[in-house]
Amino acid sequence: MVFVTGPLCSGKRTFAQKLGGRQVYDVQDLAADAADLNRLADELADYDVVTAAEVGGGVVPIDPAAREAAGRLACLLAARADCVVQMFCGLPTILKGELPKC
Repeated sequence: MVFVTGPLCSGKRTFAQKLGGRQVYDVQDLAADAADLNRLADELADYDVVTAAEVGGGVVPIDPAAREAAGRLACLLAARADCVVQMFCGLPTILKGELPKC
């Protein structure tokens, strides 16, 4: 699984779409309502590409519990990912692993 993260409107979806495969976007929104973040992370890890907006460096959810859950989910996904990519201004930076060959 490739986990793509970064600020809002940083090019995550455009970059992810080039990778192909089964994809899910904006998973940070799922964290607040999740009864079990580990189980959610396991389910999301079945996708080829998962994207989530960073919640600590810019626009943050008003609810501190939602912000905490989103951050924890991102950590769990990064741990499960074969490759972690941080997007900024449309530029990808590989933080972990290597991108799959397209």
